[in-house]
Amino acid sequence: MKIAVLMKQTFDTETKISLDAKGQIDSTGVNYVVNPYCEFAVEEALRIKERLGAGEVVVLSIGSEQVESALRTCLAMGADRGVLVNDPALEGGDEYTTAQVLAKALQKEDYDIILAGFQAVDDGSGQVGPRIAELLNIPQVTIVTKLELADGKAVATREIDDGVELIEVPLPALFTAQQGLAEPRYPSMKGIMQSKKKPIDRLTLADLGVSAEGVGANGAKVSIAALSLPAPRQAGKIVGGEPAEAAVELVKLLRTEAKII
Repeated sequence: MKIAVLMKQTFDTETKISLDAKGQIDSTGVNYVVNPYCEFAVEEALRIKERLGAGEVVVLSIGSEQVESALRTCLAMGADRGVLVNDPALEGGDEYTTAQVLAKALQKEDYDIILAGFQAVDDGSGQVGPRIAELLNIPQVTIVTKLELADGKAVATREIDDGVELIEVPLPALFTAQQGLAEPRYPSMKGIMQSKKKPIDRLTLADLGVSAEGVGANGAKVSIAALSLPAPRQAGKIVGGEPAEAAVELVKLLRTEAKII
């Protein structure tokens, strides 16, 4: 069984983000990691392979050479091979163009299952996985917390507002991982050393037969007009005095300054 995992490299959620003079995210000192939801997908792929006792786990991503570090992390966890689509024309793309390119890359792979994080922590769109499934004309189940395989079918469990939902689909199919599907393992020292020798295939748009006219900023349906940081949190205020007086002052401040009553 071949399992394809879609992975996005994102900035570490603990990183303090700042904007440069052009209003773009300043990458100086920013630590980039595997998107946490993609880690759940990688771990589930590895567990499926381990349960079956055979198979291949291939991790695919789009981006610059910087993304190699995230791919190597996935290889150190136990994935067998990486695929990186790197082309200058991809700059400025959105979920629509990303899905178009990754779908083309997946068509080169004889996959049985496609796994992906249900969203990325940097944009939270949750669109790429479902878009790819539509382009490939295969079933999809999103926000999966449990996945069972048998007889060429998969039963996926997903949480809904008042319980859980079980969905059975034939393979091949695409599933997006929610927290709880599989707790990611830490790469071992042996895995880290082995990852350095594992292959990462590098593809360009020409390799995929994709025109630069329809991808990147040229083909994007959505563009970012501007980025801004939230207003800094103001310091708290302590109301002193006798309890009765303090209560009156507190109500006054909640009404006139905080404007919540």
